Amino acid sequence: MTANDLRSKYIAFFKSKNHAEISGQSLIPENDPSVLFTTAGMHPLVPYLLGEPHPAGTRLTDYQKCIRTGDIDEVGDPSHLTCFEMLGNWSLGDYFKKESIAFSYEFLTSKDWLGLDPKKLSVTVFEGDESAPRDDEAAGYWKENGMPEDKIAYLPASDNWWAAGPTGPCGPDTEIFYWVGEGFPPVGSNKKTDSANWMEIWNNVFMQFNRIDEKTLVKLPKQNVDTGMGLERTNCILQGKTSVYLTEVFQPIIAEIEKLASYKYGDDSEKDKSVRIIADHVRASVFILGDQRGVSPSNLGAGYVLRRLIRRAVRHGLKLGIDVDFLGPIASVVVENFKGAYPELADNREKIEKELKAEENKFRDTLKKGEAEFQKLLPNLLKNPKKEISGKVAFRLYDTFGYPVELTQELGAEHGFTVDLEGFKEAEKKHQEASKSLDAGKAKGGLAEQSEITTKYHTATHLLQQALVDVLGDQVAQKGSNINNERMRFDFTFDRPMTKEEIQKAEDIVNAKIKEDLPVSMEIMTLEQAKAEGARALFANKYGESVKVYTIGRDPKNDWFSKEVCGGPHVQHTAQIGEFKITKEQSSSAGVRRIRAVISGGLPLDN
Repeated sequence: MTANDLRSKYIAFFKSKNHAEISGQSLIPENDPSVLFTTAGMHPLVPYLLGEPHPAGTRLTDYQKCIRTGDIDEVGDPSHLTCFEMLGNWSLGDYFKKESIAFSYEFLTSKDWLGLDPKKLSVTVFEGDESAPRDDEAAGYWKENGMPEDKIAYLPASDNWWAAGPTGPCGPDTEIFYWVGEGFPPVGSNKKTDSANWMEIWNNVFMQFNRIDEKTLVKLPKQNVDTGMGLERTNCILQGKTSVYLTEVFQPIIAEIEKLASYKYGDDSEKDKSVRIIADHVRASVFILGDQRGVSPSNLGAGYVLRRLIRRAVRHGLKLGIDVDFLGPIASVVVENFKGAYPELADNREKIEKELKAEENKFRDTLKKGEAEFQKLLPNLLKNPKKEISGKVAFRLYDTFGYPVELTQELGAEHGFTVDLEGFKEAEKKHQEASKSLDAGKAKGGLAEQSEITTKYHTATHLLQQALVDVLGDQVAQKGSNINNERMRFDFTFDRPMTKEEIQKAEDIVNAKIKEDLPVSMEIMTLEQAKAEGARALFANKYGESVKVYTIGRDPKNDWFSKEVCGGPHVQHTAQIGEFKITKEQSSSAGVRRIRAVISGGLPLDN
């Protein structure tokens, strides 16, 4: 079974269980300041997990591209990945634990689907604590499906409790593991007794409670199920491989690296690590650059992560002896491999290759200068008994030569050095160490970020989008937005700075529409119907898929100012937004401008 087979079978199985297939969404989360990238399949579904009705119903399934960079330094071993695919299915107040567990067990073990040996499966459930009881309900349903008691491990909240944040939606989960050791697992072996040989393949989260405070949980009126299965990891198990890099997901990419490096993967452990880093990082970079909201390399946020991935790949290419531009040919293989599942990669092929080439050339010069300077410093560094590179030295490499501190850490580690990061931060001051807060935030996936003010900002982005088109012309297209409780940020295509007059005019249009107190209405229709009615549809959905269309205007059919395909949530009428003020207009990347704006006042939202 290939990854394409697994992806198709998963969707087909849940469609057979009356789940609607929905489109996976962008890697760049919309209006979620808690993370830089979509790190799980549930991110695009946040409004619906919080109660918004989904246009496709209450049973959903999809496959979603994800980026996780919290353990980027672990990438290079046989299992860690920066970019991965998540297969997911959801119940929005429909079925709960009984059906969810039965579906998972059937898909994994039935000969009609994956046909895994039940003897090689084990599960974990929540063991209970002072705030919530042991999840005997989930354990009982596992037993009903044939899971023996000794293959059920009861683990603490740190392992089997999901929470949006300190307060908000939360609940127990049950994780499914597959035996990757020799033969069959011995009697009594489960995740609690043997972690090394049990590989997690699926997690079913039961959003059962709302946490009011540290000691208070109340049952949610509508209980949801959110599940996720890692495609690459499960594919690896199905093929009996010892590493995800040995499957067809990565083998064509590795074959291209072998050709460029004149090296055979498997011959040298250190070089193999470089091959894996290049394969993972180029794949991740292609997915980021080719995304619907794709960002460009920069020194901030998601663009900084992209720059770091590209530069780390280039450095390891040099370690393999590749002294010519090589990211483009590898990227081309990635696009060919994944364009079937993600057609946006083929649509953005030219942009992907152009951006990679430019960043590779820029960094080659930077890298050579920085490493040459490091070698000059090495004799003096070796005299330091602490084996520590000072923050001052690390910052000089960054400030003078553009050499990232992460690579100074890597280069130093190869000679037994650590880097004084605190000292670096003190010296740096004016720059942002984005890599240390990549997956940080008060909420996982923004579930704690939905509030009245963010809802107002969300509707304001729709007004701003149309205002910019009115002022600047049809060349304007949204490239992304980011909202928190303090401000909104809106990126759009435009090839020059806006004039002061244009900025003021756009701001005036937004405020005029707010003062008109236009109604905001929503209608569910097919994507094709939405486009026929003139709605903006920023991202491609599957043909025939039902979508929500939000219209701002007196008459949704004949007299409207803005009409967009969007998941919500939104205000009920524009006077609820308040006063709109553009605080800054600047460049975001080549051909993309960025507006920052704030709102104040406004009427309370209707109950």
